Amino acid sequence: MQNKGFVKVFAVLLTLVCVFYLSFSFVTRHYTNKAKEIANGDPKVEQDYLDSLSNEKVWLGNWTLKQCREMEISLGLDLKGGMNVILEVSVPDVIKALADNKPDEAFNNALAEAAKQAVNSQDDIITLFVREYHKAAPNAKLSELFATQQLKDKVNQKSSDAEVEKVLRAEVKAAVENSYNVLRTRIDRFGVVQPNIQSLEDKMGRIMVELPGIKEPERVRKLLQGSANLEFWETYTAKEVLPAMQSADAKLRAVLAQETGADSTAVDSTKEAPLAEATPAKKSVSAADSLAAALKGDATTTEDNSTANLAEIKKQYPLLAILQLNSSGQGPVIGYANYKDTADINKYLAMPEVKAELPKDLRLKWGVSPSEFDKKGQTFELYAIKSTERNGKAPLEGDVVTDAKDDFDQHGKPSVSMSMNTDGARRWAQLTKQNIGRSIAIVLDNYVYSAPNVSTEITGGNSIITGNFSPEQSKDLANVLKSGKMPAPAHIVQEDIVGPSLGQESINAGIFSFVVALILLMIYMCAMYGFIPGMIANGALILNFFFTLGILSSFQAALTMSGIAGMVLSLGMAVD
Repeated sequence: MQNKGFVKVFAVLLTLVCVFYLSFSFVTRHYTNKAKEIANGDPKVEQDYLDSLSNEKVWLGNWTLKQCREMEISLGLDLKGGMNVILEVSVPDVIKALADNKPDEAFNNALAEAAKQAVNSQDDIITLFVREYHKAAPNAKLSELFATQQLKDKVNQKSSDAEVEKVLRAEVKAAVENSYNVLRTRIDRFGVVQPNIQSLEDKMGRIMVELPGIKEPERVRKLLQGSANLEFWETYTAKEVLPAMQSADAKLRAVLAQETGADSTAVDSTKEAPLAEATPAKKSVSAADSLAAALKGDATTTEDNSTANLAEIKKQYPLLAILQLNSSGQGPVIGYANYKDTADINKYLAMPEVKAELPKDLRLKWGVSPSEFDKKGQTFELYAIKSTERNGKAPLEGDVVTDAKDDFDQHGKPSVSMSMNTDGARRWAQLTKQNIGRSIAIVLDNYVYSAPNVSTEITGGNSIITGNFSPEQSKDLANVLKSGKMPAPAHIVQEDIVGPSLGQESINAGIFSFVVALILLMIYMCAMYGFIPGMIANGALILNFFFTLGILSSFQAALTMSGIAGMVLSLGMAVD
């Protein structure tokens, strides 16, 4: 047999690849079962245990539990239950924004008619719009509408209609990609395991989202349909806010003591100092981390004592016990907290009595990503935002950004270049001039994505943002900046919800049918060809099933009811 050695090597390599990808499912199942044993029926304790291991390397010293869960064989919505949503980005709104919302009657009528026809037409909305505009204004050129400041480098008065149409398609595609990136970030923050998000190429402006295991569909609807709100804010430095945070902690102690009917006693100021001097590195002894360590069964005596004293510490310092202040006083980050404590901190800071202790123009917002100081990825930063406008809005919003892209600076380090329109350039120059030596926070959906320090006044509207970025982080920041480029709200046009009980019934039925088919085939092969030849063929069947699952897992394909049926049919075909 020719190439026999190649076949053997290929078979061994394929087996190793399949074992590797299938191993993630076994690792995940091991820790899930362990969490259930520890929780003893308490879903909160079970989730706390899994969360505590989420960013710890649990497999081969290289993959975290979170990564293992993402790499395991995922179940489709028909098996696991969940929510399937198709969202549509408003392409007419994007086209209006590209034309600077011109009041031209022919333009608006053509766009409205195209939107109506798009419901039943095979053509996309841009094709329909161009056709209707030519009917409404036969002698007009598209460049008269779209030779705007926003498209100054792409469309001019001499551009042909074909060139303008090509630009429109590219801009609409970019708007859909921006919406896709915003949705991806929101869903990741929601905590869904193995979501499936993809743009539907055959339907312009449509994005499909599959969310397994969702139990709060109304909350998901609000999350997905909210329009992206990109803002640029001035900031406080930590040292300007730390005294107010200590006063807020003292006020909170008095308020909570009143509510519980306990006596409120004054605390010596020397006892407050150590808390104020806490650093991010000490975040590991927070309540959540102590709980996680106790659940894992490897907590040290010191951590046990810390957990035992935590209730008393929280009575004395209800806010600062869970929010570790930035003692350096540098930068806009005023404190650090475990993600499990952020809800309590938000609740405390929203109390009227506590807010009265803070500056009226102070807005506190969380960073979107874990702090780089915490390798486990469980500590988040709290930023001090300064509201300087009378209306309470940001001094600059994302609609002035015309373009942003990830790049490299003169030293070869990842950076982000950003350009603004004329109005944005003027306001950006004023904003940077007033904040030399301070940070300006880039905020999307009320979460801080970056807070670069201003070294000099930036004129002309072109900026370069540098920092300790990885290439992936610079690309993400560029996508965030582009998300505010134009108003492109997404609306749900189709929604399906599958209950978990129906999914479990499908799993049971699929497994039962597969096992029955496999047993019958094995009996048939032994009866037809004899025991030994039949068992050899049966071994080949099992290998076929193993390779099928391994290859599907390597592509991170979702296993559905129809997929199980396909594998049952493949067993029948494989006997040949």
